[in-house]
Amino acid sequence: MKINIFWFRRDLRLEDNTALNHALNADLPVLCAFIFDTNITDELPGDDPRINFIYLTLSEINKTLQKAGSSIYILKGDPVEKWKELSVSFDINAVYLNRDYEPYAIQRDNSVKELLGRNGIKLLSFKDQVIFEADEIIKADSSPYTIFTPYKNSWIKKLGENPSYISLTEGVTHVNYFHNKYRFPSIKEIGFTKSSIEVRPYDLSVIPDYNKYHNFPAVDKTSYLSPHLRFGTVSIRKIVTIALNQNMSFLNELIWREFFMQILFHFPNVVTDSFRPVYEDIRWRNDENEFSRWCNGETGYPIVDAGMRQLNATGYMHNRARMITAGFLCKHLLIDWRWGEAYFANKLLDYELSSNNGNWQWAAGTGCDAAPFFRIFNPETQQKKFDPYQEYIKRWVEDINKPSYPEKIVEHEFARQRTLTVYRSGIRQRMKTI
Repeated sequence: MKINIFWFRRDLRLEDNTALNHALNADLPVLCAFIFDTNITDELPGDDPRINFIYLTLSEINKTLQKAGSSIYILKGDPVEKWKELSVSFDINAVYLNRDYEPYAIQRDNSVKELLGRNGIKLLSFKDQVIFEADEIIKADSSPYTIFTPYKNSWIKKLGENPSYISLTEGVTHVNYFHNKYRFPSIKEIGFTKSSIEVRPYDLSVIPDYNKYHNFPAVDKTSYLSPHLRFGTVSIRKIVTIALNQNMSFLNELIWREFFMQILFHFPNVVTDSFRPVYEDIRWRNDENEFSRWCNGETGYPIVDAGMRQLNATGYMHNRARMITAGFLCKHLLIDWRWGEAYFANKLLDYELSSNNGNWQWAAGTGCDAAPFFRIFNPETQQKKFDPYQEYIKRWVEDINKPSYPEKIVEHEFARQRTLTVYRSGIRQRMKTI
């Protein structure tokens, strides 16, 4: 039987799923497939909580599909090799997928498209994880925005002119699945074990008051949406619609996400290089012992240590704490932002290359529209302002008042002056070579 295949990736839901909806409304039965990409999974620990979340989400989707007489076809391996197998195993008319904009994903999808094309199979791709993709919000001269505010203004203006961008899909024929009963593997068969860290359900009730509480980590008025947006368990169109009606500050955060996505798309070199080349000659200290203390939440600065310990224990870190801990690593310890970016990539449940990279370069002062290099957060001032009663600190730094709690790794004013000197020296050195 000739069929179409929908390829689940970072769109793990059945509702308002653009490519899936197009597939279901076509003429042929739809087989849903997911590939555990070993190019990615081989780099992860056996109990990675993100793999656990993907696995559990797929399991729930599979249960829903079973009610329609279908199931998910689960594979593991290199995607190009797996599509070679699928091309032989099934009589495929077309493959439907939602676009991904990260450099590896673009390369992977181009390779799959080439392979399928050689076998006479169409690959049909759609926009789903963003409201506006790579080149939909650009300047009048067709160049990409590199400053957030004009990008945001253009984004909001374009949406206002055409609200259909956030229209939810309706009228989908959910009976058009390929009837099958493929066995759903155990997590052990995929090569992983159960994680002690779980992705929390998202909470949309916090959106109306987001701007009042989002800077105060002890309050925990967090939506916990970011992993769900990262893996597509919720529709971005649904969330933007709610934000538009309830809180523009929350909408701004969603626009930042798309801003960094288009930066990565247009400037893929930011993965390894500073967005602003003038900062490439900074002489980072990169002290491995100090980096280890930062990773473990043992810097002697309670607000920094609270953030790192929350991350290590839960896979989450409050946004204000992210800014403080990232700034501390780069501008107090003079450790390369790439070290911190890689550590967050290993730990964050909501890890997304574009946002992680963009925010780390913002903290280091090396990125687009970044905090200037001479803006150096004082952790103690930040603590007094955003955790005045040490509620957040006491929750995560249990040894705060014990003799075992470490001394400050460095004095703020000394670190500040050292950083200003090193940054200025690096800039001068770079300017000589231009």
